[in-house]
This record gives sequence, structure tokens and C-alpha cells, in this order.
Amino acid sequence: MPRQMKYALALLVAFAFAAPASAQTARDIVGPAGVVPWSAPQLPARIIVDPPLPGPLARGQVFIQYRADNLRIQPVFGPNALDVSPRIGHIHVTVDRAPWHWADASGEPVILVGLPPGPHEVEFILADANHMPLDRAVVAFTVPATTTPHH
Repeated sequence: MPRQMKYALALLVAFAFAAPASAQTARDIVGPAGVVPWSAPQLPARIIVDPPLPGPLARGQVFIQYRADNLRIQPVFGPNALDVSPRIGHIHVTVDRAPWHWADASGEPVILVGLPPGPHEVEFILADANHMPLDRAVVAFTVPATTTPHH
């Protein structure tokens, strides 16, 4: 094999197997594997909530994305679920300080349609599988007056 071809092949192999030193592992992003018992102390669970997406909000539709750190959003409930590791839970959502809320374990954005124009706030409570609060976040926004029908 000619020397130039060997050099090119060596470079290709080196680049193919090289990983950036700052690359995050899968565990860094999604947490520890659920197939191995987790014995290390767990970091506090927290919820991160983004403001509503501006495009839909301009049309009177509220799309709020959220995520949890150090907890997996799963539709599993009850006292026995507290023993699952890594930790699982869900969210409770309250709109405009209503005396009621709903629970969601989809991990999908919260979508609100039909709110009247004006200021509103949505509270997200991150809860464990037994509905005990772990963290909370409130997002405030204003629904503009619009003539676009809600779908």
C-alpha cells in the first residue's frame, strides 16, 4: 500500500474513533441506567420550565415546555414506586392559582388553549410517585387579544 494511502487511512481511523473531550455521555443527559441498582446519594430533583413558545402565544395558544433534573417523568404512582431507582415522578399543574390541579406524567409540553386575553400564571410542581412535592416553578405570561380561532 503506498505511503500516502496509509497516512490517509490512519487519519481517517483516528478521526472516526476520536471523541471530543467535552462530549457528554448518555448518562450525563438521561441519568443512570435503570437496569442497575443505584446506590449513590441522589441529587435533589428540580424542575426547569421555559416561557411559553412565542409563536403560538401570539395566536392565544400557550405551549410550555419543561423538564426534570434528577428525576424521570413516568406514569407510575404509589408508595412502592418510591423504591424505584433512579427516582421517578410526575408534575402537578395549576393555572391562575385555581384551587385544583391536574397531574401529568407524559413529559410532553403543557398546552393551554382558550385562556382569556390578559396576564396568567402556571405553576408546575414536581412530585414524587406518592404526590409529595419536590420542587416548583411558576411561569407568568400574557395572552394577547387575538381574533384567531382556537383549535
